[in-house]
Amino acid sequence: AVDGVVNGDVYQESNGPTDCYAAISQVDRLQSEPESIRKWREEQKERLEQLDANSRKQEAEWKEKAIKELEEWYARQDEKLEKTKASNRAAEEAFVNDAEEVFPGTEWERVAQLCDFNPKSSKQAKDVSRMRSVLISLKQAPLVR
Repeated sequence: AVDGVVNGDVYQESNGPTDCYAAISQVDRLQSEPESIRKWREEQKERLEQLDANSRKQEAEWKEKAIKELEEWYARQDEKLEKTKASNRAAEEAFVNDAEEVFPGTEWERVAQLCDFNPKSSKQAKDVSRMRSVLISLKQAPLVR
Protein backbone atom coordinates (compact mmCIF):
# COMPACT_ATOMS: atom_id res chain seq x y z
CA ALA A 1 0.00 0.00 0.00
CA VAL A 2 1.14 3.53 -0.77
CA ASP A 3 0.29 6.44 1.49
CA GLY A 4 -0.07 9.92 0.06
CA VAL A 5 -1.61 13.33 0.46
CA VAL A 6 -3.99 14.85 -2.08
CA ASN A 7 -5.57 18.30 -1.43
CA GLY A 8 -4.84 17.97 2.27
CA ASP A 9 -6.60 14.58 2.57
CA VAL A 10 -4.62 11.55 3.63
CA TYR A 11 -5.36 8.45 1.62
CA GLN A 12 -4.07 4.90 1.44
CA GLU A 13 -3.94 3.10 -1.87
CA SER A 14 -4.51 -0.67 -1.90
CA ASN A 15 -6.02 -3.48 -3.94
CA GLY A 16 -9.28 -3.71 -2.01
CA PRO A 17 -11.35 -1.96 0.63
CA THR A 18 -9.22 -0.90 3.57
CA ASP A 19 -11.87 -0.72 6.23
CA CYS A 20 -15.09 -2.56 7.08
CA TYR A 21 -17.35 0.32 6.02
CA ALA A 22 -15.89 0.35 2.52
CA ALA A 23 -16.57 -3.40 2.17
CA ILE A 24 -20.15 -2.89 3.34
CA SER A 25 -20.65 -0.01 0.90
CA GLN A 26 -19.37 -2.21 -1.93
CA VAL A 27 -21.88 -4.96 -1.03
CA ASP A 28 -24.65 -2.32 -0.86
CA ARG A 29 -23.64 -1.12 -4.31
CA LEU A 30 -23.90 -4.70 -5.66
CA GLN A 31 -27.31 -5.15 -4.05
CA SER A 32 -28.56 -1.85 -5.41
CA GLU A 33 -27.53 -2.97 -8.91
CA PRO A 34 -30.42 -2.89 -11.41
CA GLU A 35 -32.27 -6.16 -11.98
CA SER A 36 -31.36 -6.29 -15.69
CA ILE A 37 -27.62 -6.07 -14.98
CA ARG A 38 -27.84 -8.72 -12.25
CA LYS A 39 -29.80 -10.98 -14.61
CA TRP A 40 -27.27 -10.41 -17.42
CA ARG A 41 -24.39 -11.18 -15.03
CA GLU A 42 -26.03 -14.49 -14.02
CA GLU A 43 -26.76 -15.42 -17.64
CA GLN A 44 -23.21 -14.56 -18.62
CA LYS A 45 -21.89 -16.74 -15.80
CA GLU A 46 -24.09 -19.65 -16.95
CA ARG A 47 -23.00 -19.15 -20.57
CA LEU A 48 -19.34 -19.17 -19.60
CA GLU A 49 -19.79 -22.32 -17.50
CA GLN A 50 -21.54 -24.01 -20.42
CA LEU A 51 -18.76 -22.98 -22.82
CA ASP A 52 -16.15 -24.29 -20.39
CA ALA A 53 -17.99 -27.61 -20.09
CA ASN A 54 -18.29 -27.88 -23.88
CA SER A 55 -14.59 -27.13 -24.38
CA ARG A 56 -13.60 -29.72 -21.74
CA LYS A 57 -15.87 -32.28 -23.43
CA GLN A 58 -14.43 -31.49 -26.87
CA GLU A 59 -10.88 -31.68 -25.53
CA ALA A 60 -11.59 -35.12 -24.02
CA GLU A 61 -13.03 -36.29 -27.37
CA TRP A 62 -9.95 -35.02 -29.23
CA LYS A 63 -7.66 -36.80 -26.79
CA GLU A 64 -9.56 -40.08 -27.25
CA LYS A 65 -9.45 -39.68 -31.02
CA ALA A 66 -5.72 -38.90 -30.94
CA ILE A 67 -5.00 -41.95 -28.78
CA LYS A 68 -7.01 -44.16 -31.13
CA GLU A 69 -5.23 -42.78 -34.23
CA LEU A 70 -1.85 -43.21 -32.56
CA GLU A 71 -2.63 -46.85 -31.73
CA GLU A 72 -3.72 -47.46 -35.33
CA TRP A 73 -0.52 -45.83 -36.60
CA TYR A 74 1.61 -48.03 -34.35
CA ALA A 75 -0.29 -51.11 -35.54
CA ARG A 76 0.32 -50.16 -39.19
CA GLN A 77 4.00 -49.48 -38.48
CA ASP A 78 4.41 -52.87 -36.77
CA GLU A 79 2.67 -54.59 -39.69
CA LYS A 80 4.93 -52.80 -42.19
CA LEU A 81 7.99 -53.71 -40.15
CA GLU A 82 7.02 -57.39 -40.06
CA LYS A 83 6.42 -57.42 -43.82
CA THR A 84 9.80 -55.76 -44.42
CA LYS A 85 11.54 -58.24 -42.14
CA ALA A 86 9.91 -61.17 -43.94
CA SER A 87 10.82 -59.85 -47.39
CA ASN A 88 14.40 -59.12 -46.27
CA ARG A 89 14.76 -62.64 -44.88
CA ALA A 90 13.44 -64.14 -48.12
CA ALA A 91 15.77 -61.94 -50.20
CA GLU A 92 18.73 -62.89 -47.99
CA GLU A 93 17.92 -66.59 -48.31
CA ALA A 94 17.65 -66.28 -52.10
CA PHE A 95 20.94 -64.36 -52.19
CA VAL A 96 22.72 -67.01 -50.10
CA ASN A 97 21.33 -69.79 -52.32
CA ASP A 98 22.49 -67.95 -55.45
CA ALA A 99 25.92 -67.28 -53.93
CA GLU A 100 26.53 -71.00 -53.63
CA GLU A 101 26.04 -71.49 -57.36
CA VAL A 102 28.95 -69.38 -58.63
CA PHE A 103 30.22 -70.24 -62.09
CA PRO A 104 32.92 -68.35 -63.99
CA GLY A 105 31.44 -65.96 -66.55
CA THR A 106 28.16 -65.35 -64.71
CA GLU A 107 29.38 -62.34 -62.77
CA TRP A 108 27.45 -59.78 -64.81
CA GLU A 109 24.23 -61.75 -64.56
CA ARG A 110 24.59 -61.74 -60.78
CA VAL A 111 25.27 -57.98 -60.79
CA ALA A 112 22.22 -57.41 -62.99
CA GLN A 113 20.07 -59.39 -60.54
CA LEU A 114 21.22 -57.22 -57.64
CA CYS A 115 20.79 -53.90 -59.47
CA ASP A 116 17.50 -52.32 -60.41
CA PHE A 117 18.09 -50.81 -63.85
CA ASN A 118 14.59 -49.37 -64.15
CA PRO A 119 14.82 -45.75 -62.90
CA LYS A 120 11.04 -45.37 -62.58
CA SER A 121 10.44 -48.39 -60.33
CA SER A 122 12.01 -47.03 -57.16
CA LYS A 123 10.58 -43.68 -56.07
CA GLN A 124 11.96 -43.59 -52.52
CA ALA A 125 15.46 -44.89 -53.24
CA LYS A 126 18.59 -42.76 -53.45
CA ASP A 127 19.81 -41.49 -56.80
CA VAL A 128 22.05 -44.22 -58.17
CA SER A 129 22.07 -43.15 -61.81
CA ARG A 130 25.83 -42.55 -61.82
CA MET A 131 26.55 -46.03 -60.43
CA ARG A 132 24.12 -47.56 -62.92
CA SER A 133 25.84 -45.84 -65.85
CA VAL A 134 29.28 -46.95 -64.59
CA LEU A 135 28.12 -50.58 -64.32
CA ILE A 136 26.57 -50.54 -67.79
CA SER A 137 29.70 -49.02 -69.32
CA LEU A 138 31.86 -51.64 -67.55
CA LYS A 139 29.64 -54.44 -68.83
CA GLN A 140 29.90 -53.17 -72.41
CA ALA A 141 33.65 -52.48 -72.24
CA PRO A 142 35.27 -54.45 -69.41
CA LEU A 143 38.58 -53.35 -67.93
CA VAL A 144 41.61 -55.03 -69.44
CA ARG A 145 44.23 -56.31 -67.02
